[in-house]
Amino acid sequence: MLHIYVDNVGGAAVLECEGRIVRSSAAFQLRDAVLAQHDARVIVLDLSRVSSIEGGGLGMLWYLQRWARDHDVRLKVFNPTRAVKDKLATLGLHPEFEIASLDEILALLAAYSPVPHTETTYSRAA
Repeated sequence: MLHIYVDNVGGAAVLECEGRIVRSSAAFQLRDAVLAQHDARVIVLDLSRVSSIEGGGLGMLWYLQRWARDHDVRLKVFNPTRAVKDKLATLGLHPEFEIASLDEILALLAAYSPVPHTETTYSRAA
């Protein structure tokens, strides 16, 4: 079973996935969740709680990557589990996906956030 939690931050969407992407129903659920992000220019798939992924799920990830490129959307994969990384590597799909670090994700979210981020510097009076 797959659970997907969506957080929208301005023009970015973070989809936190939890469970397994091993049946076609889970793959289609992922597809529907991604395609529902009509206004997102960046979509982050947080795979840190995906315990396993099989053929249909891998095929759907590949499809979503191609869809994103065709629609000028940046699709990023964040923190895939070892099981997901191993499957991507085994099938030679690892280079197809942009696996982003936490710093990259934070920078993307800040760039697409509607609230301007400003840096504040505090100093002590001598």
